[in-house]
Amino acid sequence: MSQSIIINSQVDPCLRKQVAQHPYALLFATISGAHLYGFPSPDSDFDLRGIHCLPLQDLLGLQVTNETVEKAGIHDGLEIDLVTHDVRKFFKLLLNKNGYVLEQLLSPLILHSTAWHQELVTLAPGCITKHHAHHYLGFAQTQWHLLLKKPRVKALLYVLRVLLTGIHLMRTGQIQANVTILNQNFKLGYIDELVHEKCTGREKIELPAQRIPFFQSEYQRLLSELENAHKTSPLPQQATATAAVNDLLLRIRLSQ
Repeated sequence: MSQSIIINSQVDPCLRKQVAQHPYALLFATISGAHLYGFPSPDSDFDLRGIHCLPLQDLLGLQVTNETVEKAGIHDGLEIDLVTHDVRKFFKLLLNKNGYVLEQLLSPLILHSTAWHQELVTLAPGCITKHHAHHYLGFAQTQWHLLLKKPRVKALLYVLRVLLTGIHLMRTGQIQANVTILNQNFKLGYIDELVHEKCTGREKIELPAQRIPFFQSEYQRLLSELENAHKTSPLPQQATATAAVNDLLLRIRLSQ
């Protein structure tokens, strides 16, 4: 099964080739980063993310290696950054209020899928808690400090995207990482302008200094909105799918 919304007929096979060459069996592989967030530049790289499953012999010794596999470089003319985690590590991150892996799991830009992937997707809502807000608050604050050091449109969009995703998650319990889709509800006039600048310009296009005071006030406003959404969120304090995720992990391991 593949819901690929991928990019074009030339890029798609190149990305799938990198997935097919992975040294371990994959439960899924999706696209994250700027393409998922809705603002890729013409020179943006492709961030591929997923879960791999280590062979049992690699898990039973004194040392476990390759829990994370990383591969970055130019392949078939595309800049690709591939990162996958072993199923146990990914599941622990998922249950530890990690917004990154949640977005990767639920990305609609699917390069490779399995029945295990689809089952995990059905369990994802039970992994979401109101404390996921801390992930988005922390990421936004870190990105804002980076923006002040190197003011770029990309950094600003990362700040805004993560704040809107966090607010939306706290209010609805649903992950939405695409800033343009999010803005259909938030209706912030400057979002489309920034996305247009980023998508038609260079990856490192600079943000003019005179624009920073306005966006600093917007950053503070949205940060407060996320903090309030966290306080009033109907989401549970603890994940409700822990036992089901553990059962899925056991079944995956025993099927090897």
